[in-house]
Amino acid sequence: MSELFLVLLAGVAAGVLNAVGGGGTFVALPALVAFGLSPVTANTLSRIALVPGAVTSAWVYRRELTPVGATSTKALTAISVIGGGVGAGLLLALPASSFDAAAPWLLAFATVILACGRRLSQLLSSALGRSVHMSPRAVLIGQFFLAVYGGYFGGAVGIMMLALWSIGLGLDAAVSNPMRIAQLAAVYLSATALFLVASDALSAPPLLTTMLIGAVVGGFAGAHLARRLPAWLLRGVLLTTAVTMTVLYFLRG
Repeated sequence: MSELFLVLLAGVAAGVLNAVGGGGTFVALPALVAFGLSPVTANTLSRIALVPGAVTSAWVYRRELTPVGATSTKALTAISVIGGGVGAGLLLALPASSFDAAAPWLLAFATVILACGRRLSQLLSSALGRSVHMSPRAVLIGQFFLAVYGGYFGGAVGIMMLALWSIGLGLDAAVSNPMRIAQLAAVYLSATALFLVASDALSAPPLLTTMLIGAVVGGFAGAHLARRLPAWLLRGVLLTTAVTMTVLYFLRG
């Protein structure tokens, strides 16, 4: 019972993090691995469990969605769905040992993006003296590769989306956050559809159900919380979590 309670807390925390800025994978994946699941199974199970939370957050933000520049929202969402499915397929097709070896480095990469992504965006814009002004086609290509990464691993993919839109179009992260959540839900939905039929994620129903419930609660609460807490505090909590989980994952390896 105590184990399921800890999984519930991890689900709540992951749902909150995804809603306020991204990074739920930093909590959900290590938590499930700690309970004895293989990294691949833990990754697929956490992705399924986090979908309802992401959808819940997107529903809370439904009236605040703004287009990503001149890019069609329907086209962007379709690309996210396709890319998420491709990434999920790669996770299932490649040997499990590949993900086991890559997971700590993917966490580390996502942590660096989280810590330095906005600064890099500002430096690039300053060096150019303007924003990049990516075309809709370039935005869709970038979104596809991010969605593939999101379907395969998912750590900080929402943060990478904000970085891409900020660098390429000069969009404000706060204004783009609702669209980030919507696209994150699209990536997770397609990945989940594949995981449900082609993975062993359903082999641990108590863990899946418990984390799913926690993620829904966290996703709903986090979407409302993000409107009230200062951005620096949210970012600090997320970065601390990311660094801690990355270090622990390397020590486990």
